[in-house]
Amino acid sequence: MNIKNGLNAPSSASCVVVGGGIMGKDVAFVLFRAGANVVIVETNPALHKALYEHFHAGQIPGQPEHAGSAKVAVSLDAVDWAGVDLVVECIPEDLAAKQALFKQLEDRASADAVLASNSSSFPISQIAAGRKTPARMLGLHFFMPAHVVPLVEVVLGQNTDPVYADDLAQFMRRCGCVPIMVRKDIPGFIANRLQHALGREAYSLIESGVATPEDIDAAVRFGFGFRYLAAGPIMQKEIAGLDVHAAAAATIYPTLSNVTTPPAPLADKVKEGKFGMKSGQGFYRWDTTSAAKEKERYHRILQTALAAISDDLPDIQP
Repeated sequence: MNIKNGLNAPSSASCVVVGGGIMGKDVAFVLFRAGANVVIVETNPALHKALYEHFHAGQIPGQPEHAGSAKVAVSLDAVDWAGVDLVVECIPEDLAAKQALFKQLEDRASADAVLASNSSSFPISQIAAGRKTPARMLGLHFFMPAHVVPLVEVVLGQNTDPVYADDLAQFMRRCGCVPIMVRKDIPGFIANRLQHALGREAYSLIESGVATPEDIDAAVRFGFGFRYLAAGPIMQKEIAGLDVHAAAAATIYPTLSNVTTPPAPLADKVKEGKFGMKSGQGFYRWDTTSAAKEKERYHRILQTALAAISDDLPDIQP
């Protein structure tokens, strides 16, 4: 990165993704489609065939001609660490496991390699605690599906060198992503905090009998959420008028939910084992057919939305 690392050098970047699950394979594809040479470390050999197919059998549409190379390794020791520029950790959300992995990565990767975590919940400062080289450790938080949703959060820890953050953001733009900088390592970063603020109010409205889950979903999808594809909440109020927004806020803010624990409609569903599609019921009921149909509709609309905003996205650069 700049003088320190080769991520943004003219030659192809060398990247390692640790974890070949749902997030890991798509994060790897984001790097791969920008011409990086990617190694996915996946300890379960049963997943290796599907990972290769993910890259080489056309399962993801729109594969660029300048895509890099992709290999799968069964362990960290099977990786040739010489020249690795970036490592992205995509293992399950277990703080102790992530801390142990970062210790291993620090011992294996060269001193100028960037070590990043895709954790959605743990601050990078906690993951990097006790490490000798925290300056090159950052959060790199993607959103499912990572190869479709353009946003990625570059999260600075307490001891992160901003040079690494700036250059990692530049590399993400080369990958066709829209990076935003999270300058304080707070729980939930930026996007998840905004989502949870909305979720808290949504579940509270359900709990108080103001709305059904169907009403909530319709209000977001076909109301203000529809506008957010064209303009975010700050820009949209610039268009509508900040004076109007401030006047409405003065009336609405005092009545908004400020609970500090998950509202009952959400907490009770979890206690009952009703997790959504994965268990067959959440706020909605699902069987194999209905879940597959909804997922197909969801991904089809995401692809359509991606095409609609394509002019606002960075070009993928080899």
